[in-house]
Amino acid sequence: MYYNQAWAAKGQEHGSASKLPLIRSMQRAAVSIYKTENSHELLVFAPGRIKEHFHLDVKGNELTISYTPPKDFPRPEWVLREYSRGGFVRAFKLGDTDDAKNITAKYVDGVLQVSVPMLKEAQQPKQEIKVS
Repeated sequence: MYYNQAWAAKGQEHGSASKLPLIRSMQRAAVSIYKTENSHELLVFAPGRIKEHFHLDVKGNELTISYTPPKDFPRPEWVLREYSRGGFVRAFKLGDTDDAKNITAKYVDGVLQVSVPMLKEAQQPKQEIKVS
């Protein structure tokens, strides 16, 4: 599973009040990925978002995770702002062992948890082969 940096959220359609590109550290949600025996687990850190405005889709071997804030999303007069509650787009290349048809997601405590199961044949235990 690989991140595709070509997808960069920029401008008003992604929650920025400016038409200029957002600063890279604020334009996207941070993501951590770990592997279990049966899946790849993505943790998308996105506090302050609304669950119904997340969009996940798979096209070919690419998983896209995006968020579009509602038009009436409140914009406080910030004194200090270290993360954006605006929109973002993140794209990840799925591997041959990832089961794109059974991806699940849930939003809990500001973290979007995405589970990408591995195909059954990819979960076979390691087998040692003796050299004769």
